[in-house]
Amino acid sequence: MNADSLVALAAAVLQVDRRPERVLEIGCGEGDGALFLAREFPTARVRGLDRSERAVRAAVGRIGLDPEGRVAFKAGSPSSLPYPDDFFDLVVQRQGRLRPKELRRVLRPGGQLIVLLPRPGGALEGLRQRRLPRRLERQGFEQTAGEEGEAFVVARLGAAG
Repeated sequence: MNADSLVALAAAVLQVDRRPERVLEIGCGEGDGALFLAREFPTARVRGLDRSERAVRAAVGRIGLDPEGRVAFKAGSPSSLPYPDDFFDLVVQRQGRLRPKELRRVLRPGGQLIVLLPRPGGALEGLRQRRLPRRLERQGFEQTAGEEGEAFVVARLGAAG
């Protein structure tokens, strides 16, 4: 995870208003974000998911002995998350195509979502960022933090989901 993404994640985590029990990072790469989340939420179980089996192997190698099984990594696709319905309190997506319907499926009602946005790269990125709240709203999310120009969006899944 590059330094900008880690700074954005740290800023976004400050907007999370409840301590999560279960956290998922989608696009975890070699585990920097998931390990940061595990430190930030010391009682939570943190899962990292990435398409790259090589990155997942590297992430697993970084956690060493974890007898409590608090942090774990898995290879998989964000379009079909390998987790049960209503399982996570917090989901962080830092890369890849956003799948709001699948995110809604794995989040508990009232759960929170952090989307880390790509560094500004022109009009297209701004357009995507402006459309994001509407895409999330259609799936029952309400944006709670992250104004235009910020590197993240935080949203809460409504109770009806």
